[in-house]
Amino acid sequence: MDQIQAIASAIDAYFDLMYDADDSRFLEVFHDACQVHGLREGKLAAWSAAEFRDMMRGRPSPASLKAPREQAILGIEHIAPDLATADLRVRIGQIGFRDHLVFHRIDGKWRVTAKAFHVARVFPAGA
Repeated sequence: MDQIQAIASAIDAYFDLMYDADDSRFLEVFHDACQVHGLREGKLAAWSAAEFRDMMRGRPSPASLKAPREQAILGIEHIAPDLATADLRVRIGQIGFRDHLVFHRIDGKWRVTAKAFHVARVFPAGA
């Protein structure tokens, strides 16, 4: 498997985690030193991987709510042998996000080491 395919596979695992919120797979996707940040209501929100994981644990998964699953890879850049970025669109419940992920290949596996998000759209209830 070439590295772009391996990164795309890591992105698919990210999409699955965001939809299913299966905590047992969290550390397969995110490195435990990952930082997550973005603007929420005009203020910078920043979480460690542990804080982000706790937040995911504390909300119902989109799968459990039977929310629509909308996701897209907008771009992948394999920058160096062990560094890549991805530009994504993903819907989590009623919020459409634009995510920019930084991946590092650690012990042969691509993991998210940084996540920057932008709230691109809020869908009306029932949409």
